[in-house]
Amino acid sequence: MMKAAQWDPSQKKVVVNTIPIPSPGENQFLVKIGSASLCHSDFMSTAMPHKEPITIGHEGAGYVHKLHPSAENKGFRLGDAIGFTYIIDCCFECEGCKVHNNHCLVQESHTQGFTAPGLFADYALVDYHSAILLPESLSVKTASPMFCAGITAFHCVDSCHLQPGQWLVIIGCGGLGQLATQYAKAMGFRVVGVDINDNILATVKRQGADAVFNSVTNPNYVDEVKAFMDRGPNKGADAVAVFSAADAAYRSAPPLVKLGGIIMVVGLPKNGVTFDALDIARGTFQVRGDSTGTPDRMKKAIDFSAKHGIASEVEVYPSLESVNDMVEKMRRGESTKRMVVSFD
Repeated sequence: MMKAAQWDPSQKKVVVNTIPIPSPGENQFLVKIGSASLCHSDFMSTAMPHKEPITIGHEGAGYVHKLHPSAENKGFRLGDAIGFTYIIDCCFECEGCKVHNNHCLVQESHTQGFTAPGLFADYALVDYHSAILLPESLSVKTASPMFCAGITAFHCVDSCHLQPGQWLVIIGCGGLGQLATQYAKAMGFRVVGVDINDNILATVKRQGADAVFNSVTNPNYVDEVKAFMDRGPNKGADAVAVFSAADAAYRSAPPLVKLGGIIMVVGLPKNGVTFDALDIARGTFQVRGDSTGTPDRMKKAIDFSAKHGIASEVEVYPSLESVNDMVEKMRRGESTKRMVVSFD
């Protein structure tokens, strides 16, 4: 038996339950979790119509504990420290999986923490296709945010296809935005951070942002951002990446991007995203999006992180019993770092 932090739909909170340890199926490992971290997306799980408690969490790192025979001789051994993405039960080979594993056309895929048991548990199941060996410079005890937030932030910055010296505005400078700032600076880009929290802005400035602006307390921030970039007639940034899920964040993106520039969709507003169709048709700006992507893209992101010493700033919690407090702290908007349970 093992402990798991589960969202209980009847109590409307996270409780720690004792449940059976799962057995690995075809192509799977049983992983001893070393760290698991909370993401804003986990609130989407708590809003789903679960009838029974479900283990939450989709960011994890850990140790290979047991291998299904079909997962042997795949480059992993017992005790290996690994990181992994959070989609299971997909084929990893079809046309849909090549876009994103949630689109598997062969069988119904499941997302850990949402439609399958998540990672705030002593053990979890991982498909070997979605795992990589953890670089020695990344500690398994704190590496969990890198396998959702980290690879998402990397892909979103990398997919802007900017050149060194070009400008990236990051709207929403929480955990993802902070990682994006680090990646952008390591790639040689110039960065402006926009957020509504001065403490968060101070953190992202310390991490290398060239300038930061509070979009609530400074009503002239759009003009001041453009003035800071001092681009003359070209005006706005080469790309604007929106990591916030607030509707206002997306409304603020078009005025900040240059003519023909890129708006990168990352944050997930409850009611979706709307842009003026005429702007898109005329090329006023381009709209792109990215996410954790497919497992074959993960190694590039993690290797870049290890090479440049990029990692999430974390607040470590000692046990699964802390998860409900973590959820409530994030719900109140008081978290300024990635909150991680580090297992013994």
